[in-house]
Amino acid sequence: MSEEPELREPDLPRTMKVRPKALRTGWTTGSCASAAAKAAVTALRDQRTQQVVEIGLPSGRRVTFAVDSCEVATDRASAVVVKDAGDDPDVTHGAHVTATVSWLARSGVSLEGGVGVGVVTRPGLGLEVGAPAINPVPRAMILASVGEVVDVTDRGVRVVVSVPEGEVMARKTTNARLGILGGISILGTTGIVRPFSTASWRASVEQAVSVMAAQGETTVVLVTGGRTEQGARRLLPDLPEVCFVEVGDFTGAAIRRARENSLQHLVFVGMVGKLTKLAAGVLMTHYTRSKVDPGVLAQVTRAAGGSADLVAEVGAANTARHAYELWEQAGLLRAAGGVLCRRVAGVLERFAESELSVEVAMVDFTGRRVVAATREEWAA
Repeated sequence: MSEEPELREPDLPRTMKVRPKALRTGWTTGSCASAAAKAAVTALRDQRTQQVVEIGLPSGRRVTFAVDSCEVATDRASAVVVKDAGDDPDVTHGAHVTATVSWLARSGVSLEGGVGVGVVTRPGLGLEVGAPAINPVPRAMILASVGEVVDVTDRGVRVVVSVPEGEVMARKTTNARLGILGGISILGTTGIVRPFSTASWRASVEQAVSVMAAQGETTVVLVTGGRTEQGARRLLPDLPEVCFVEVGDFTGAAIRRARENSLQHLVFVGMVGKLTKLAAGVLMTHYTRSKVDPGVLAQVTRAAGGSADLVAEVGAANTARHAYELWEQAGLLRAAGGVLCRRVAGVLERFAESELSVEVAMVDFTGRRVVAATREEWAA
């Protein structure tokens, strides 16, 4: 979720057709864990290593996975499926999702998390505190896959899912902030990873808001990335880490979840590009879905007392950053930024149907300095 200035697409000859290359879909960690579990249980039952395995997805579709490695002994077996995330920039791409199984003295399936699978330490995730971070759909997929091999009403199976290097991978995720410690989560709702999927990001934003609400917090601070979070933390140093949610482009989803959890106060901290889009009423702010409207920037300049020449110049700006620089050169940055922040606050309050009080702050491009805000004392 980039915080860089908007870049316009280059002009192409009218006769030139651009055919985007199709992106490969991939498999979720939940699908891989299900395949590994089925391969391991089959190996234990048949006392023979497995090379391929077929599982069912939630949609009913049947898919086949290659088993990277499989080991079997009299009382236990293990299988590894290497995650292929397709063309999605997934931190778990290439992960060796491993299932180790053994028989239980009782019926049923005992599903546990091993090395590299996180443990839930906070409420609000839809999982029990102390349980492995294996989400409900993957859990159901694993149980169904095991049930295709053995009748678990008659014979019990212990399944331990592990992901070597999972703890290292988790450092690149929001797991620690959500209270998932020691590794990654076993995720997935469809079993399929869509390249550059917005669904997984939106889900993580909504989950983060729910987790902070479960801690009894009433103020959520939405930031668009790492640099804006730095500014937000300087602004609100007394708030706990869980209150800061990297919302990316999913401001609307975060606000809906905040309302559902009866939160009271929302603070949005962003740079000029995102704020300009929000001021125009666009809550899905990804650069491929919306563009900065120079007309909004020109209106802001006029409302801040800018000259007619400055209004025209800003209205013709290449990017929001260009407008920011023009304001700064004219000594109008704080005034124009204040107008912009107030407009964004109004948009967000209307979207929240006045159920949340909203404050907005704009940071510079380093994220270190608040240059304008709806609360006057916040601005540098």
